[in-house]
Parts: sequence; structure tokens; C-alpha cells
Amino acid sequence: MNPRHAVGHKTIRAVAKCLIGAGAAAAALSSTNAAPRVEDSMAQRLQACTPCHGREGVATASGYFPRIAGKPQGYLFEQLMNFKEGRRGHAVMKQLVQPLSTAYLQEIAAHFASLNLPYPAPEPASVNAEVLQRGKQLIFEGDAALRLPACVQCHGQAMSGVLPATPGLLGLSKDYLTAQLGAWRNGLRAAREPDCMKAVSLRMKESDIHAVSAYLSSVKPVAASAAAVTGAAQAGDLQCATPRIPR
Repeated sequence: MNPRHAVGHKTIRAVAKCLIGAGAAAAALSSTNAAPRVEDSMAQRLQACTPCHGREGVATASGYFPRIAGKPQGYLFEQLMNFKEGRRGHAVMKQLVQPLSTAYLQEIAAHFASLNLPYPAPEPASVNAEVLQRGKQLIFEGDAALRLPACVQCHGQAMSGVLPATPGLLGLSKDYLTAQLGAWRNGLRAAREPDCMKAVSLRMKESDIHAVSAYLSSVKPVAASAAAVTGAAQAGDLQCATPRIPR
């Protein structure tokens, strides 16, 4: 359940490629006399995010990096602040956001939230029908015996997220979903208190984490990628931190 090793090696390789590419580009520019003309836009600046998160934030083939396009701005901003303030322990992300101002992190969140792009095709189910059914039950009904609320209570019936700050659950790989639930469970990922997702992950059986991840990754998302409804997180008896809404 510990994703650090798999993520770390892939991230280091991706950053290395980015640095090598940047060095080659700098060498090419220095060999010409003309001053380079570079587009100064958020889209251009945030191309540095593409080695991990894919072009326009729609994710890469690597299973451990999430789609960020179309996620609610409040959610993206909250996660950037969690990296900056140390609640999420991804070393590369923490290093990237540490020198950036809160205002600039708000701009980054707004940019990716504005991208309403198609989803990739869902992953073929790699588990049997019984496991998928268990995952579907937890997502739409929860489990009263385990005091687990249904995922859709917070993430929306279409599982595409709820404004202002609850993310969608579709368009993500089974590996990523499993790794993140495991990270909450193992203390490698946290949110501001009260951290309702930590409580949810601790109430889940390990087999249920795999069932939920398998079902979500196998569902074909609706046409639009962005969250379209507004509401407050209602996770049964659990309390969730009030999101910091970007201004």
C-alpha cells in the first residue's frame, strides 16, 4: 500500500527528462543571435507540469500521477497548499510549490480547473464481478456495519466532483486510487483537520480499497470532465475541513 517507491522512481525519471530537455533548449537558443520570443501565458508556464500530469493536465500513461484538468479550483488550490505546508509528502511537488506565493498557486488552480477536456477510455476491469459489485456498493450505498458513507455523498452522484472543492473520482487509474487511499491510511497523505478521508480510509478493509479503486477506474465518465454541481461534503457522521476557497 506504500506508493512512495513506485512514484519516486517514475517522478525522478520524468524530472530528469524535463531538465535534459530544458538544457538542450537553452543550448539551441544560445547558438542564435535572435532574442527568443516566448509566449507568456499560464498554459506556457505550466508546461513544466506535463512530464507527470500530461499535456493540459489530462494525465500520462503512468498509473501514479492523477488527472488534474477540470478538478474544482478549490480542491486543486487546497492540494497545492497541502504540499506547500507539508501535509502531503511528495518531495518533488513540495519542492516545486515551496517558492510560489499563495496568489500564484490560486492562478495555477484556476488554470487547470478551467480545462474541460475529454476523459480517456476507462481501464479494463482486472478483477472479478464480485469484487466490482462490492466496489459499486461502497460507492453508491456505503456500508453501515463499517460506518462507511457512500462515496457519492461527497463526490456527487455522477462521481464528477462537487463544487467548490470536492474532486471527481473518474478518469483516474486503479493504481493511483489505491495508492492515495493507502497513503491516507498509512499517514503519507493528510488534509487539514478534521480529515474525513483519513477516517474513511481507516474504516475500509484493504480488500475494499482495491474493490473501490477497481470499480471507479473501470467506469466510463460522463462527457463533461468538470464538476457541475455545488454542495457541501456530507460524509455520514464524519466531519470534513472547510475548504479554503480561492479569491
